[in-house]
Amino acid sequence: MLLPRRNARCLWFAVALTACLLPQEGRAQSLPEGAGRDTVQKACSTCHPAAMVVGRHLSRDEWSAEVAKMVQQGAKLTDAEFTQVVDYLAKTFPPDTTAAQPPAGRGGRGGRSGFAGAPQPLVGPGRGGAAGGSGPADMQVIDPVATDRGRTVYIAECVTCHGPRARGASDGVPEPQKGPDLVRSVIVLHDRYGKEIGPFLKKGHPMQSGHPSAGLTDAQIVDLSHFLHQKVADTLRSGPYSQVQNVLTGNAKNGEAYFNGAGGCNTCHSPTGDLAGIGKRYDPPALQQRFLFPRGGGGRRGGGPPSNPIMVTVTPPSGPTISGVLVNLDDFTVALRDAAGDYHSFKRTPSLKMEKKDPLQAHIDLLPKYTDRNMHDIVAYLETLK
Repeated sequence: MLLPRRNARCLWFAVALTACLLPQEGRAQSLPEGAGRDTVQKACSTCHPAAMVVGRHLSRDEWSAEVAKMVQQGAKLTDAEFTQVVDYLAKTFPPDTTAAQPPAGRGGRGGRSGFAGAPQPLVGPGRGGAAGGSGPADMQVIDPVATDRGRTVYIAECVTCHGPRARGASDGVPEPQKGPDLVRSVIVLHDRYGKEIGPFLKKGHPMQSGHPSAGLTDAQIVDLSHFLHQKVADTLRSGPYSQVQNVLTGNAKNGEAYFNGAGGCNTCHSPTGDLAGIGKRYDPPALQQRFLFPRGGGGRRGGGPPSNPIMVTVTPPSGPTISGVLVNLDDFTVALRDAAGDYHSFKRTPSLKMEKKDPLQAHIDLLPKYTDRNMHDIVAYLETLK
């Protein structure tokens, strides 16, 4: 039986943990009493028995990483519940101090990091990367205490230019102080515990206090990194800014100019043709979703087949070339349905040739180029097309 990819990951993760990490005698045990136990039971039992954590002994950082991966796999936790779960697990199942520890620099936790106080990436079965679920193996685990310290650094040195939410112009920062949106900054997104932010700041980035950025300590940079990663997390589906906001804040004239100019939208679309009346058919949030993610159906699920399907042509090492509508494409296989409705699947090998044509590729190419201002201006323009 084939499972949806997300459910398959959850099932694989639960089975892997049960089979590899839980002692046999612990599988029938219940969780010990303690503050937060009910929250653990509620959060974990939807995918696997909560008691499967019995017998594991991890540090607080390691438990935090484990719970973060569970959230990635679909566990529903508020920020307060996340803290309750980690507190309970860290207190109830702390590291086993009697176990032999690996020497520093050889797979243990004693290796050096880029900045003082930066936790080491977790490795081994069930801890990061391909071995433990989606996401990079060195994914930063946000420390709420360090985040609070980083907020102090941010307010003292950064808020004037980047705003209270680190969104720059989106936070209403006036000229000439207006700084870039740090939530969408590639440097911040690639950063791990200050390893990208630190070198950037130490090149002499101006600070609002007048102090040179090179004067920030390594510990302050790590704390600032935690704060900025928290701001990124705040914008995701479970964050406080995940609810639909007022997106009709742009300038319609500027949006029209972008539509006919830098965006190149008018090469495929016409305000008197396919887009006529679009502002009457959709509200502003749906308009924004439809041009940013046209295959998402405006944020709704369960729609019919796409009106602009991705086409693929496959040439195997032997046999005829076959073309059709793309059904599935991953690292291992490519599947399509031809014009007669027949299904074909191929293993992806070096000798297999494949050509994919996505009629919506222009939207995909524009996505990393839009500024927030571009997006809101386009929405404002599309909303006028009644």
